[in-house]
Amino acid sequence: MEVLFVASESTPFIKTGGLADVVGSLPSELAKLGVDVRVILPKYGDIPEVLQEGMLFKKRITVSLGWRFQHCGIEELEYGGITYYFIENEYYYNRSGIYGFDDDAERFAFFCRAVLEALPFLDFKPRVIHCHDWHTGLVSVFLKAQYGKKPFYQDIRTLFTIHNLHYQGNFPIGLLEELLDLGPEYFKMETLEFYGQGSYLKGGLVFSDLLNTVSKTYAEEIQTPYFGAKMDGILRKRKDSLTGILNGIDYTQYDPMNDQNIFFPYRSSLLKKQANKLKLQEALGLSRGEEIPMLAFVNRLVEQKGLDLIGHVLEEILDLGVQFVMLGTGEEKYQRLFGEAAARRPERMAAVFKFDESLARQIYAASDIFLLPSRFEPCGTAQLIALRYGSIPIVRETGGLKDTIVPFDEGSNSGNGFSFSRYNAHDMLFVIKKALNLYKKKIIWTNLVNNAVKSNFSWKNSAREYCALYERLLEM
Repeated sequence: MEVLFVASESTPFIKTGGLADVVGSLPSELAKLGVDVRVILPKYGDIPEVLQEGMLFKKRITVSLGWRFQHCGIEELEYGGITYYFIENEYYYNRSGIYGFDDDAERFAFFCRAVLEALPFLDFKPRVIHCHDWHTGLVSVFLKAQYGKKPFYQDIRTLFTIHNLHYQGNFPIGLLEELLDLGPEYFKMETLEFYGQGSYLKGGLVFSDLLNTVSKTYAEEIQTPYFGAKMDGILRKRKDSLTGILNGIDYTQYDPMNDQNIFFPYRSSLLKKQANKLKLQEALGLSRGEEIPMLAFVNRLVEQKGLDLIGHVLEEILDLGVQFVMLGTGEEKYQRLFGEAAARRPERMAAVFKFDESLARQIYAASDIFLLPSRFEPCGTAQLIALRYGSIPIVRETGGLKDTIVPFDEGSNSGNGFSFSRYNAHDMLFVIKKALNLYKKKIIWTNLVNNAVKSNFSWKNSAREYCALYERLLEM
């Protein structure tokens, strides 16, 4: 079985979020099951030089984009037993950053067409093209509209994975008419048109052979108006083609016993966690004390993550005698809100507004409780990492959070975290107080931490489910 992942980012090359973790770790697990899986990415200027130096030039081709004819280099690198291909174009990709540019419509239209143009030169013909998020939505459109009529492409099938339905790649239709070289039938309500614009995400949803998203609950939620980001009608129409497969994490990469970033390695020892806590408190200028409960938030600072709930009761949380450590980048209003709180109460709160993988690992290792009260959450990997490091998640029951965090029951000693259902700050505060009461009961808390670290959310089971999807595609 030959599968080509098409994505805009992947570890270890370039990362802005969980998408990169999925694309960087799932192929290795699929390879263990006998899948010949390869990955194709844009060659960004921000890819570390040491990785760029290992890339081998394969071919230079020309890619048409509307009236333009753009050069395209194809490069190749084997990393971790997986073959990666890179689409090179200095103008589109040799710049700092990967998203948020005025010409993103053109950059990712070029990428999608270049992927299909590059296929005959890869010494590898995929039977399945596995596309990820809006940046790759046009691959299925181009394949159905233009390339599928050519013999080389006729038996290729497509799977489109929705990592977050709210990121849609919506652009003016006039611009897309100029760029995409598609007839007027592709800019109607049944195809790419979306509330007066053209949507790359919608292209993937309409034209891909099968769809999936990254948890079973999210697959159900996005078929409703509240979670569906105005795409729920399309998803209900394609419900028989839509599957939910839970994301996993790489347990070799996230392993507190072998993590070089943390102060003291451990498996489930609370004494070692406390030693890590003392070191982190010292590093961040917090009051030192191994018995002080430490709450953590490591994620993007955006509304989706429930930051308005945390902000609404932040002073009440800090008054509970806890410390709160925050790490992330995002919206200015949240940086200002939490930055000012940290300045007011430096002994109780630390807020660091940058991407720092090493510090993130130290926070997971030191913290006792991990907050993720998301408004919606397709899957979430932060709570899975927290479990691995024995930091007990408190989450809202939505999407992948609902599918991975089982509320702790003191009577049966079952469960791996805490949860609440209503999107309400005081419901969250009530659960925080409940968790802190249990934290004082060391035997019970030790049992809870043991449950957490024994939770298994590796890629193994999910990879099997993806293989079943690929088999289904080949039978179509």
